[in-house]
Amino acid sequence: MNHERYQAVVVGAGLVGAAAALALGRRGLRVALVERKPPAVPDETWDTRIYAISPASQRVLEDTGAWQRLDAARIQPVYRMDVAGDASGALRLDAYAAGVSHLATILESGRLQAALWQAIGADGSVALHCPATIASLERGERFTRIALDDGTTLETELVIGADGAASRIRDWAGLASTLTPYGQSGVVANFACAQPHRGTAFQWFARGDILAWLPLPGNRLSMVWSTQSAHADELVALDPVALAARVCGAGHDRLGALELLTSAAAFPLRLIRVESAVAPGVALIGDAAHGVHPLAGQGVNLGFGDAEALVEVL
Repeated sequence: MNHERYQAVVVGAGLVGAAAALALGRRGLRVALVERKPPAVPDETWDTRIYAISPASQRVLEDTGAWQRLDAARIQPVYRMDVAGDASGALRLDAYAAGVSHLATILESGRLQAALWQAIGADGSVALHCPATIASLERGERFTRIALDDGTTLETELVIGADGAASRIRDWAGLASTLTPYGQSGVVANFACAQPHRGTAFQWFARGDILAWLPLPGNRLSMVWSTQSAHADELVALDPVALAARVCGAGHDRLGALELLTSAAAFPLRLIRVESAVAPGVALIGDAAHGVHPLAGQGVNLGFGDAEALVEVL
């Protein structure tokens, strides 16, 4: 039986878990990362799961060595954001006016995940256990013993739960959580647009819905439409031409005719509150620690902020 001892074991190698493990390993901590299955290798298809990465999160990712591995042709800086309210209210956020290079960067989840895993492989500071399933966790006075299904035992001073909204680590640590449905779903799809977006993101608030168009490289955009779940189901059921016309109309034809590039998908929106993100020998980060509405694009950015704060503390 293989027996290993670490200062920290990160459970969950999604975006936030992988970034946290890399950041800790690059600072000299003995770190292991446990993940059930490796991520899919990206192909040329545009990923429907898109993130708006803040400049602060970009710095975290640069520090891990992952940002430098991204394909520049597949990322899009946001230079301006136009926000429209229910009535005539409007707001424009402009990078040039604010004296910054850009407001955010739009990129695909799968490609960022691949870049983080490439960085883990090249860096050598993180012991990756994948595919691996946790058979048991046992908390001792100084160490937690984690038994993996392959017979390996990991002893660690700190277990970092980065295992998502349905976190097993959170449940094991007895950290109570409250899940509140928003009663909405987020509909996502990517489109080609007839007119150039020039690095502008658009957001409309209308009758309880929130529609966002995020610029992708070239004349492309990623849509996130937060709407009542019944309406979300209706949108997903539309044929490609009808959906493109519906989205174009909802966006006041700002970028001309749209053409669907990826099938639409919907996911339920939920607020997740956790009573505490820490317990003796345990820390939660990312979706294990909180879940918020996507309207401000803060979900994964909060997770990278968690990772940065945890690294500073340790």
